[in-house]
Amino acid sequence: MGKKKEVDDRFKKFGTVSFTAITKVNDFIDYLEQGKVMASRCQTCGMVFFPPRADCYKCLTSDMEWVEVSGKGKLVSYSKLEFAPIGFGDDLPYAIALLDYGDYKVFGRIADNVPDDEIRVGMELVTRVNELPNGQLNYVFDRV
Repeated sequence: MGKKKEVDDRFKKFGTVSFTAITKVNDFIDYLEQGKVMASRCQTCGMVFFPPRADCYKCLTSDMEWVEVSGKGKLVSYSKLEFAPIGFGDDLPYAIALLDYGDYKVFGRIADNVPDDEIRVGMELVTRVNELPNGQLNYVFDRV
């Protein structure tokens, strides 16, 4: 009899509520643990994906590489949430947003330390790793 294959379930460490423990981009968690937020880029056509993907939908290849989400992104849109899905109620209220990095966009939360009255469409923010009180990891948008 063969050895039992070990399950790579690193992704269960992502987010307030982890909806999946297994994915083809589990290395995303290793990078978060190193303080890096990563996207994936197709080495064939150059498409950048966030959240990261293991396969390119444009040219249908799996020839992907990791690239860091770094520098400043421009706030495209945001919304302050007063209601949330199951599992996120303790976080309320919080702001979700979309940052434009030029070649790709990143969807996520604005950090709690950014006051509501400072949030403006067009402002520059950075994406950084965030550790939650329960030890889970995610990323947030913070002041430059």
